[in-house]
Amino acid sequence: MRRVQADDLDAFEEFFARYRNPIYRTAYGLTGDRHAAEEILQDTFARAYRHRHTFHQGVSPLPWLHRVSLNLCYSRLSRRRIDASPIDVAAEHAVADDRPLPAERAEQAELRQIVREGIAALPEKHQSVVVLYYLHRLSLQETAQVLGIQLGTVKSRLHYALRNLRVQLEGDRRFGGAYLPASNDEAEVNAS
Repeated sequence: MRRVQADDLDAFEEFFARYRNPIYRTAYGLTGDRHAAEEILQDTFARAYRHRHTFHQGVSPLPWLHRVSLNLCYSRLSRRRIDASPIDVAAEHAVADDRPLPAERAEQAELRQIVREGIAALPEKHQSVVVLYYLHRLSLQETAQVLGIQLGTVKSRLHYALRNLRVQLEGDRRFGGAYLPASNDEAEVNAS
């Protein structure tokens, strides 16, 4: 970090290479747009370069970078709504020959789209915890640190985000109500 603060461009290049993937995943996870995610990535690191002298030695810059990228995502999303697209489109192309049948892939893609739309409909504060916790697989404590909030707040936001998402999925009729919870009678029959 000292080299970055001393205006060493090679050190900043290493800094960029080290932190670019998690920042890109955050931006892509919230925007669903590869081009927007690239722009947010560039803007995040441009701000990091401008503020490099404020970084503290021995403290990871990742939480600061995440906060900047989240704020840039929210600014962009509030200006115009971006269509959600699958987070793991690139992963679909890398799957081996044991891929699911086309009908199964179509159903999975539609399910991902429904979930993505549900996440996009959540308030920003809930979107951020869902993306960091589930997409980045950060721990609850790490999510709290990145967002600069208390651990209990992260837990609460995850709870309400999942509850709201469940309600949205239960109300979605694209799969013929497949997400409606089983009634008590059905649950008893299934348990037998």
